[in-house]
Amino acid sequence: MQRLILFTVLFVLASSVVTAQEFVPLYPEGKMPNSKGMKLKEEIREERIYQVGTPGMHVFLPAAKENTGVAVLVIPGGGYVRIAHLGARTSVASWFNSLGIAVFALDYRLPTSPDLVQKELGPLQDAQRALRLIRQNAERWKIDPAKIGVMGSSAGGHAASFIGTTADEIAKIGDDSDKVSAIPNFMILAAPVITMGEYAHAGSKKYLLGETPSKELIEKFSTERLVTAKTPPAFIYLASDDASVNPKNSLMFYSAMLDKKVPATLHIFPTGGHSIPLKNGPGSSADWTRLCELWLRETKMLPEIKK
Repeated sequence: MQRLILFTVLFVLASSVVTAQEFVPLYPEGKMPNSKGMKLKEEIREERIYQVGTPGMHVFLPAAKENTGVAVLVIPGGGYVRIAHLGARTSVASWFNSLGIAVFALDYRLPTSPDLVQKELGPLQDAQRALRLIRQNAERWKIDPAKIGVMGSSAGGHAASFIGTTADEIAKIGDDSDKVSAIPNFMILAAPVITMGEYAHAGSKKYLLGETPSKELIEKFSTERLVTAKTPPAFIYLASDDASVNPKNSLMFYSAMLDKKVPATLHIFPTGGHSIPLKNGPGSSADWTRLCELWLRETKMLPEIKK
């Protein structure tokens, strides 16, 4: 029996592991914006990235026969002080690939990086640049440029919602990609940090904006204030017992989208805490992947399943 259990565990772990086909740096040598020109080494502790040496994307492409032309830029969370990168490169990439969706897992500069001139712009510039590069290289990766989304969890959800709502071009570097849109076609937000105001996640706010940010900074980076009629559709999911990021963050973003008449779907599960797992979550939260897939088909991002 013990051998059977061990085999089952190993099988499940193995089935969730995928290998990136390539790593794509975001910037050519000497062209990284908002940089002092320092050469940094990647710093990883306890399976978290605390310093990014080269901001870039780990590319996970689905099998050619299963490719739907849809792509997702995955922005992991970590409170803007670390990057919880493993899930994006394993279970999340594997799940999206099984749906025929290409995955681009982002390693972004953290606001704590000593190389940044304006620390609050670093992670958001990298997210915007990444989305632009995916669209610019759509033909190379066999992607439909009109079906490129972004998924972010926790602080990664803030970065994802920011590039989905901001009108600011913060990642232009003077190359051909500047002419390509950096706006995603859809957003998937998992227990996202949204506001920098009253219900802000204290850690994310502190590391992104500093100890005592101005009212101007708070408003500029509170993405519920940035929603317009042009904001792409969003699938938002979280648990009501989230003790890390106040669920009112998601409610504020959903309400803003309703006010602007932008399609949005909100699922608040009773349990699940701050990190609802991809598989075997508690109670009804275990269904979030099925609901998300149905939403992607309902919004015509993924093709309908033929009956």
